[in-house]
Amino acid sequence: MHRALSALELAIVLLSALLHAGWSIAIKGSRDGLSFNLIQTLAAAAVGVALLASVDLSEIPAALWPIVAATGVAHGLYLYWLSRALAEADISLVYPIARSTPALLPLLAIPLLGERLSLVGGIGILTVVSGMWLVNLGVSVNWRAFVAPGIGFAYLTLASTVGYGLLDKAAMEHLQVATWSSPVPRPIFYFFLLYLACAFVYVPLCLWRQGGRALLTTSRLEWKSAAFALGIGLAGYGLILEALRTAPASYVVAVRQSSVLFVLILSVVRLGERPGRPRIVGAALTVAGVALIALAPEMAPEIAP
Repeated sequence: MHRALSALELAIVLLSALLHAGWSIAIKGSRDGLSFNLIQTLAAAAVGVALLASVDLSEIPAALWPIVAATGVAHGLYLYWLSRALAEADISLVYPIARSTPALLPLLAIPLLGERLSLVGGIGILTVVSGMWLVNLGVSVNWRAFVAPGIGFAYLTLASTVGYGLLDKAAMEHLQVATWSSPVPRPIFYFFLLYLACAFVYVPLCLWRQGGRALLTTSRLEWKSAAFALGIGLAGYGLILEALRTAPASYVVAVRQSSVLFVLILSVVRLGERPGRPRIVGAALTVAGVALIALAPEMAPEIAP
């Protein structure tokens, strides 16, 4: 039988969701999201290079390196597409779409990772996804919403999150069983390592789009905010990687989508956005789905792979 999330795992993932919402709000509130993310990426990549000296590279499983390369591509595209989406549309519209990973991840996690979903957990995931889609389409199912500014990049962001969600779960499984003598915790090392890999994709894309002058201007005006956002990102992603060490990927990623509700609240308080009723109802459905996933009984019938 497949277990539900423990109370500690649930708390870790919910805190990670709140931190990720704050990180996203910081990007949306910046003067130039692409350059804002570039500052974070360059700083994290530099730390990643430094941390390589603190780790016995022979302890890193050989199978981890191709995963790091692949997740670097996925994360680089994620940052680029997310920045483009937030530059063109409200975060209360873009974010729920970009974070709709539960719509696709379980379909891949079951055959690829051998996970099994309880019936209640599966219903919870469907509820989360329904709420997210309601945010985008509304009750009238206005299909023009699919071609609104920023929406295309939001769906591309969604595709990238599915990719790195699976890759990061596989990476943490390899690190979990590896011998580890470094004083740097595995999740922290992996966070900066993936940013180092991500830099090879994101930096050229950003400089091609914005140029170096935009980076210099943003660095001068917003380096403190970017450093704070990087700290939030580190804490949030470190927590999610810690949860992925032991918890089912499908449940972890689904519960983390409670960040949709946090973003909805922060978009009103911090950015002055005014989401309509469908977005609010969709966010409420997301919370209901999270509750179902968190409370999924261990003895519930399972959905076979």
